Amino acid sequence: MTFGATEALAALDPHVIPGKAEEMAAYHKVNRPYLGVANPVLDEKAREWRRSLSVEARVSLARDLWATNIHEARILAAKLLTQARLRPDAEAWALICDWVPSFDAWAVADHACMAGQRRLTADPSRLDEVALWTTSEHMWTKRAALVITLPWAKLRNPKPHESAAQDRILGWAAGYLDDKAWFIQKAVAWWVRYMSKHDPEKAAAFIDTHGARMKPFARKEAGRLLNSRTPEPPADP
Repeated sequence: MTFGATEALAALDPHVIPGKAEEMAAYHKVNRPYLGVANPVLDEKAREWRRSLSVEARVSLARDLWATNIHEARILAAKLLTQARLRPDAEAWALICDWVPSFDAWAVADHACMAGQRRLTADPSRLDEVALWTTSEHMWTKRAALVITLPWAKLRNPKPHESAAQDRILGWAAGYLDDKAWFIQKAVAWWVRYMSKHDPEKAAAFIDTHGARMKPFARKEAGRLLNSRTPEPPADP
């Protein structure tokens, strides 16, 4: 029996909360259908179908769910592919990349990027493909290049090649700063703030060098954790 988007959406029907679809539409402010299903239900269904479906079937289902343009269906499509170990994963990565030009809202884009983060860390050579997004005229594609690479901002003890990747991504971020779009500036700030948890010196150097080109809210957000750090006490003489 084929399990496609029709069957998956039917499985969500019993979980529709009256009035929630209207609340979601007002919150997300994107003109697309909303069902009114809570995120924990989507998490549960994604876990169930990741266990029961083959990788090929999951990619096919994710493709069909995304094509419906329904908010919850797109979130669920991303969740189906959010898994560290996914073999083979070439089709999943290709599908996530296919979705990027259709990003139009932060919630759906961020869920898709979380799926992409697993595929990117599984094969860091894919950063070359992400680099192409940084010159896109589509704001959400440019933003996705930073969101999908957040695992590099969170590294505690990066190896030399990982540190080089961090510098490469920070170069992308610096190149974005003449774009004053809120979501772009926020993405840069987000990346630098995450880095500041584990490499405050590199984060501070970015802000010192590029802070004048950041919007005030982004500069403040990027340095928020740096500003709250307690200085080390002086060593005993």
